[in-house]
Amino acid sequence: MKRVTIYDVAKEAGVSLATVSRVINGLEIVREETRLKVEAAIDKLGYKPNAIAQGLALSKSTNIALVVPEASFGYTGQIINGLIDVAKIYKYNIILHTMSEGIVEIKDIVDEIIKSRVDGVIIYNDKLLEKEMAEFSKYDFPIVIIGNRISDDNIASVFVDIENAVYELALGKLQENENCRVGVIQDRVNDFTTREMIRGVQKAYKEMGIEEDGYIEIPAEYRRSYDYFNDSIKDLPYNFLIANRDSQAIAALNAANENGLSIPEDVEIVCLIDSKYNNMVRPRLSSFAIPSYDLGAVAMRVLTKMLHDEEIDDREIELSYLFTKRSSTKS
Repeated sequence: MKRVTIYDVAKEAGVSLATVSRVINGLEIVREETRLKVEAAIDKLGYKPNAIAQGLALSKSTNIALVVPEASFGYTGQIINGLIDVAKIYKYNIILHTMSEGIVEIKDIVDEIIKSRVDGVIIYNDKLLEKEMAEFSKYDFPIVIIGNRISDDNIASVFVDIENAVYELALGKLQENENCRVGVIQDRVNDFTTREMIRGVQKAYKEMGIEEDGYIEIPAEYRRSYDYFNDSIKDLPYNFLIANRDSQAIAALNAANENGLSIPEDVEIVCLIDSKYNNMVRPRLSSFAIPSYDLGAVAMRVLTKMLHDEEIDDREIELSYLFTKRSSTKS
């Protein structure tokens, strides 16, 4: 049997979610006629109030919710540091919520966020998709997205243009070497970022008049990137590989070495996200320096402006990136 939600009650009574919440919390600011309609809808549907209903009508709390997909947790440390430093300046508390694919539903996260009485939400969005973002935008609190360009009356974003970063890198390689073929390695746990990278490579191919999709899809029967590359790296139609995560780039690097390929003479490898491991392996991995700390700090500052109704010049704030060449790519 489908669980009755506060949405169902609001729809049945023809009122807003906040009005239903006020009735449930016994606030006197609701007109008697409206209160009776809401109570009738509750009785008819058999609704049991939950955290959303109990939290919507409460006052400001100085709490900020930070939502991070669990699969991205290893790459958000500096983002969180920047966010917390600015939050301290403006005396806000950060409440961390993690999403686990297939385990924690987005509606459960929303329930917890409302229950914690947050004033605003910051979402690290390298994984959340459109339908999940829509769940958050239903509520009347300001939201800042870290990771991709999006804005609305109540939404702002801080991001690095990954598509353009990969486009510029791929175009430069194709222009300097007509035999170069650039391929993006599939990242199953970060589909959103993979799509951005693919669009960048495909844009470069189109500009050069080359018919290639630039996508290295790892077959479902392979659980590890290393196993796939160990079996197929010699036969790939690409000699310039771009991975999102260091683990995938290192898997391709190790497989190339073990199959007698020389890096970067035979195969060049780039890791999108820079990490300490990129400098530890040999040859060292070229990567992009992305201002992670600044992403968090700027996101928190934008949110404080939204909370205090300060003027915001731009609700889509793009930060810069820098390609860091190391030994895994040619000069």
